[in-house]
Amino acid sequence: MAEKEKEKKVVRAPEKSGRFARITETVQRFFRETIGELRKVNWPTRQEAISLTQVVLVVIVVMTVLLGVLDFLFSRFFALLLAA
Repeated sequence: MAEKEKEKKVVRAPEKSGRFARITETVQRFFRETIGELRKVNWPTRQEAISLTQVVLVVIVVMTVLLGVLDFLFSRFFALLLAA
């Protein structure tokens, strides 16, 4: 029985009422949860980030050239069709 009395009692602040208080609580909860989720993220190392960035840049260059060539070929093809 003495152990139960020794347990810490949680003292809570009185509930705030009103729209502003609810908005404030919601915003605070949002930021707490966001920070908690960001701590769970497995962030890449600097070297991983650099190598993945290089892969993305190479893919962008290859796709740009490919789409440019296809655009040129299709524009020539349709120009020949319309001229005939």
